[in-house]
Amino acid sequence: MTRVFAPAKINLFLHVGDRRADGYHELESLVAFADVGDDLVLEAAETLALTVDGPFGAQLAGEGDNLVLRAARGAAMLAGHDLPRRITLTKNLPVASGIGGGSADAAAALRAFLLEWQQEEFKLSDFVELAKTLGADVPVCFFGHSAWMYGIGDGIERVDLPKLHAVLVNPGVSVATRAVFAKLDTRSGVDKLHWPEAFADAGAVIAFLKTVGNDLEAPALSLAPVLGEVVSVLRASAGIQLARMSGSGATCFGLFADKAAAKAAADRMEGEHPEWWVTPTTLSKKDD
Repeated sequence: MTRVFAPAKINLFLHVGDRRADGYHELESLVAFADVGDDLVLEAAETLALTVDGPFGAQLAGEGDNLVLRAARGAAMLAGHDLPRRITLTKNLPVASGIGGGSADAAAALRAFLLEWQQEEFKLSDFVELAKTLGADVPVCFFGHSAWMYGIGDGIERVDLPKLHAVLVNPGVSVATRAVFAKLDTRSGVDKLHWPEAFADAGAVIAFLKTVGNDLEAPALSLAPVLGEVVSVLRASAGIQLARMSGSGATCFGLFADKAAAKAAADRMEGEHPEWWVTPTTLSKKDD
C-alpha cells in the first residue's frame, strides 16, 4: 500500500498576460503549499478502480473521467502495461475551489506510482511531461514545492519561502474557471524581472505581495459576490496582514502575524459563518 498527501495549492498572487494563439493566457504566480489537503492511497487490485470518500467526496460522485484515473492510465502507458490498482481518494478540500484540488490529486497519483517504482529505471522527466498533459497546475503540484510559476503553468522555478500562517476560507460556492476568464477585463501582464530572488522572512513576502494581486479576483467576485464578504471578514480579523482570493476562486486566504492569530480568526469565522469551510494552516516549502 502506498499513501500520498495532496496538499492545497495557494496562489499568493496571480497575474494574467496576453492570450496566446492556442487560447491560453500567459500567467505568473507565486505558489505555496499548505499543510491541509487530500489523501490518496494506492493498493494492489485486479483492475484499476477509484473510490472517493471524505467530507467533499460526494461532490465528485458520478464524475466519469476523474483526473486521478487519467493520471493512472498515463502512468500505465509509461510502464508499458496495465496497472491494476485500487485508488482511494479522501477529499478533504472543497471541489473546484481554486486551491489545486483535482490537479493536486492527479499529481499525488503520479507521485504514488513513482514511489512504487523507485527501484526501477523510470525517468522523472517522463512523469513531468505526463503531468503537463493533465493540466496547467499539475506540474507544480507534482513537485509540491513553493515556486514561481509562469507561462501556462509549464514554467516552474523553485523558491524557498519562510513559514506563513494562514486561514483558508471557502463560502461553499463554486466558480468555473472558464467563466471567470470570460469576465476578465483588466490584466496586469507578466514581468519576471520584478521577482525577488529570495525572501529574508515572512515580512518580506508580505511586502512583496502587497505590490501584486490576483487579476481573477474581480471577475470571480462579479460571479459570486459572497467572495467580497469573505475577504472583508478576513481583513477585519486581528493580526491580519494580507487577504485575497486564490487562483480562480472560490477559496480565499488570509496571512496572519502568527499561528495564534490565525487560529483565533479561524475559530471566530467558524462560529459566525458555520456554512463556510474554514481552516487554519501553515504555508511553506515542501521540505519543512
